[in-house]
Amino acid sequence: MKPVLVVLLLAPVFTSCMALILPLDCSDIHNNDNSRPSGVYTIYPIGSTSAVQVYCDMDSLDGRWTVFQRRMDGSVNFYRPWDQYKVGFGSAAGEYWLGLETLFHLTLRKKYELLVDMEDFSGGKVFARYSSFAIDPESYGYTLHVSGFSDGGAGDSLSYHNGQQFSTFDKDQEVSLLNCAKKYLGAFWYNNCYYANPNGVYRWGADDTVPYVGVEWHHWKGNNYSLKAISMKIRPVQ
Repeated sequence: MKPVLVVLLLAPVFTSCMALILPLDCSDIHNNDNSRPSGVYTIYPIGSTSAVQVYCDMDSLDGRWTVFQRRMDGSVNFYRPWDQYKVGFGSAAGEYWLGLETLFHLTLRKKYELLVDMEDFSGGKVFARYSSFAIDPESYGYTLHVSGFSDGGAGDSLSYHNGQQFSTFDKDQEVSLLNCAKKYLGAFWYNNCYYANPNGVYRWGADDTVPYVGVEWHHWKGNNYSLKAISMKIRPVQ
């Protein structure tokens, strides 16, 4: 009976050790093996039962970035309802949205900075960086908290959205009398309405056929220029 007793006593220890080695984000994956290249990895933002796939950017600005939003080719429709933005959609190997609930749990457990990488259809590449990024729980509308902008050529189109709740076409939470998500065919932390619309309609560069509905970052390309690529990514503050 003694060996059985020892195993039973040690079981919580084994369980605890297993929990410790599960990566919360891409920074944990890098810290475990700093030779890992950029690519798709599995993280556990809420524990062992919460496995999700993400794209880890191990190259940009010293790497370790967990990508939670990525547009690159228009292969995924981002005009989606609240429940899909809550849980996430798309493929980590391509275009995707990680999910507001997962993003909340990540920023609850660590302090993060944010990097927004962008590319236009002429090959120009810029970024915007923010030293602090977090969102509130669903009961507070997944309110955005972002600050500490530093310019990588893109200009600051996100600070305008600080303090705003997330909105989709079927859950209007912005301060505007308009339903910004419905009017501009996206979903975001809209204010009145936006300077950034990264989840808008994927179009090919300059296009004002239907105004202001593209994948836009106002302070870089202005309105009615839809970006070729944009990705939003976080990593723990060093």
